[in-house]
Amino acid sequence: MRFAAAGILLVAAALRLPMLDLRPMHADEAILADKLGTLVESGAYPYDPREYHGPVIGYLAWIPAKAVGVSETTLRLVPAICGVLLALAPLLFAPWIGRGAAVAAGAIVAVSPALVYYSRYYIPEMPLALWTSLMLLCVLRGWWFAGGLAAALMIATKETAVLALAAAGVAHVAVYRPRRVSLLFPAGLLLGTSLLLAPPWQWGLLAQSAVAYFERAGGGVHAHPWYTYLRWIAITEAPLLVAGGFALRHTGKPAVRFLGLYAIGLVVLYSAIPYKTPWCAVSPLFALALAGGAAVEGLHMRWRVAIAACLSIAAALTATRYSTDPRNPWVYAHTGAGVYTIRDRLAAFPRDTAIDVYARENWWPLPWYLRAYPNVRWWREVAPAGSAARIVLLSPAMEADLVRKLYEGPPPGERELYMNLFEGQVELRPGVEVRGYVAKSLWDRAR
Repeated sequence: MRFAAAGILLVAAALRLPMLDLRPMHADEAILADKLGTLVESGAYPYDPREYHGPVIGYLAWIPAKAVGVSETTLRLVPAICGVLLALAPLLFAPWIGRGAAVAAGAIVAVSPALVYYSRYYIPEMPLALWTSLMLLCVLRGWWFAGGLAAALMIATKETAVLALAAAGVAHVAVYRPRRVSLLFPAGLLLGTSLLLAPPWQWGLLAQSAVAYFERAGGGVHAHPWYTYLRWIAITEAPLLVAGGFALRHTGKPAVRFLGLYAIGLVVLYSAIPYKTPWCAVSPLFALALAGGAAVEGLHMRWRVAIAACLSIAAALTATRYSTDPRNPWVYAHTGAGVYTIRDRLAAFPRDTAIDVYARENWWPLPWYLRAYPNVRWWREVAPAGSAARIVLLSPAMEADLVRKLYEGPPPGERELYMNLFEGQVELRPGVEVRGYVAKSLWDRAR
């Protein structure tokens, strides 16, 4: 088991830890990074129960951020480490599912393309999956109070924890048919949430968070058909679906049936909610891998090696070459290389230059890349009155208003010519174009 653990650790670390700053920041990463910046500067994390999830990932990222500063690498180091630990977590289940099954499950988690991909994202999914593994372990051991503490960590990380708790509860009742329900689990849950998130008089924050999630469950722009998670998973993780389904037929070990039923139940719950984003597949995928270890264990060694090799290659490609490519099923509204074009063009001008940004839509993570510029102003409308900044970034829909502001508002003799900042079309992410202009006097000085 020691050699297996060492091998899983090395593979998981090799796929997750190098080049954490390889791809641009996703909008969601940048928003969470902004909240982390507030925590580093003020010592307080502005928790909003209706937005942005729980504070746990922020407090975890505070440690490396405080030590070496806030950067893409320090931000993504926390989920990367959680991803490595998640690959080792199945080994803790060996007494219930068998050593071979535990090692197989750990190997699957280590090389899963989706789990590798999102281990390199500063979002709560990896810490949530790690705490969930601890909760499941406590349920199998009958450590109800410790399980409640793990559940509190889950809830303080992300509100979708309620889905995992529901799936685990149904699976436990179906497989073990307990005659009574232990009160230690809810006691641990209440104590844990008091310590981790809020004192008892603020437990209403947790309820608000869950209500807010289900209010968004209709989907809006993120509404997708019920089979969407299955489609995303099948593209790179088909062995996990097959193995997880096999676990339901495993009659030898109740724990395997429990984990299999939990995995399928979690997939069903996530699929039933119209709101779908691909990173939410992390928890179901870990559950499928954990349950499917027994199925993979039964395969001939050559097949196990072939599956591991194929998944490893796919994981390396999704995390590097195709990390922002829309053909990668795990890429979702990701920032493109255009943000680097914006960053590099602005670097040609003095850092204290005034910059006006006009946009009505979500332009994150642009604030992250402009954080070092002290004179950035953000606008949702182009006001006719007043002068424009020396550099202007705006969406195409607002360009006509800018032209009127620049060339019709000022009196003759005070109108300055503005030059194109970019040589060609620049997109922040697919379908979100950014246009830029710079005052000619500034342009001439910077040439």
